[in-house]
Amino acid sequence: MFPSIGDVEPDPNGLVALGGDLAPKTLLEAYQKGIFPWEGRQPIPWFSPDPRLILEPENVRMSRSVRRLLNQDRYRITMNQQFRNVMTRCATSQQRAEEGTWITPTLIGAYSELHHRGWAHSVEVCLEDRLVGGLYGLAIGNAFFGESMFYLTPNASKIALISLCQVLARERFHFIDCQQDTPHLRSMGAHPLSREEYLERLTKATSTPTKRSIAII
Repeated sequence: MFPSIGDVEPDPNGLVALGGDLAPKTLLEAYQKGIFPWEGRQPIPWFSPDPRLILEPENVRMSRSVRRLLNQDRYRITMNQQFRNVMTRCATSQQRAEEGTWITPTLIGAYSELHHRGWAHSVEVCLEDRLVGGLYGLAIGNAFFGESMFYLTPNASKIALISLCQVLARERFHFIDCQQDTPHLRSMGAHPLSREEYLERLTKATSTPTKRSIAII
């Protein structure tokens, strides 16, 4: 569906295509070419922004307050136990409710199928058996493509991201694609790359076999 990597010319907002579907083959091809769907409504908008924010797992930053929370062992952190629930929470978080969510039922169904096939993963943060934070994304080769996070208690999404980084660093992942440039992610160690440099790193990262069973231990 998409041209070869590097041959796509985004518009000033990063848009590269409209239409298509959310079949597993289409989504996997898109991510390996530096493209992702902005939302699940037709016609589906596909984006490849410039610059692109990434986070090397080993370089994640942890504030003192978050470090204290982790040391208290108050939270139970799991991976791939509540994928669909995490996506639904991301879609219905307070911020999404105010701004309007791109995480439509169609998108939830598409990524849940990728999860079933071993490509998509979630991190869950629970407090007394209640899901209070989490994130989800895709793993292809040694690249992780972060899609969305949510929190119901302060710092719960940060705990999810730090926990993911610990796993990915151990598994020698090259980077997490954060997609959008935000002060929150920059404060945790993410930094921007030009689209050209991002695509070079993406090609290297996705040329290795994909680890389908990454899990927090």
